[in-house]
Amino acid sequence: MRVTLAQTAPHLNRHNLNAIVEIIESVKGESDLIIFPELSLSGYLLQDKLYEDAYRIDELAILAELSKEIDIVVGVALREAKGFKNAALYFSDAQLISQHDKVHLPNYGMFEEARYFEAGKVFESFLVREKRVSMVVCEDLWHKNVHHDLIEQNPDLIIALVASPARGFGDMGLEIEEKWYAIIQAVAKECQAQLIFVNRVGFEDGLGFWGGSCTLDTQGNITNKLPKFHKKIKTFEI
Repeated sequence: MRVTLAQTAPHLNRHNLNAIVEIIESVKGESDLIIFPELSLSGYLLQDKLYEDAYRIDELAILAELSKEIDIVVGVALREAKGFKNAALYFSDAQLISQHDKVHLPNYGMFEEARYFEAGKVFESFLVREKRVSMVVCEDLWHKNVHHDLIEQNPDLIIALVASPARGFGDMGLEIEEKWYAIIQAVAKECQAQLIFVNRVGFEDGLGFWGGSCTLDTQGNITNKLPKFHKKIKTFEI
């Protein structure tokens, strides 16, 4: 299976959709699945811009159309009848196959997601070409009960969409990177599933996002890795 990790640097505007379409067009003949980070369609620090920049699902018809040739996973601020969701969407064969709404919305320190988004309620898995897939969004993976939910779903592949700011610069490197890799290695091993971690890069209002997107095998070993702090689009065989 050929998987493209799209470690992008979204801006706080709606032009991200055009950029995402261009990236998909550039790799669709050489990849089976492309994965973008959390809120890759809108940028992270939306705050009140959410009311202008969130997407309705019908506005993403171009992604459904492109998924005739390549499966697409994208993070989006989604406008629904009862509010806004921080969602991961999986498109395949011209359809929206699955939508995971971020369950655990951080609301501490630099994070204010719970102020603007409605939390999701469930973790689900779905079948795509005989593979069982589960999706999670960033903070979801920091909760041990989610690990138990994933184990029960017994996925072949876990997809994690992330927007993690760089924190904890020390002599040994970036502390948040070490913490994230420890979490995803444990989850991959616990679930005996392959895991794909896609984190964004770039800057927003003083926050710098560190990237380091990677793939893991069923034993929790990191098999492919993108650099920190640099935009990178790369396809791997997993």
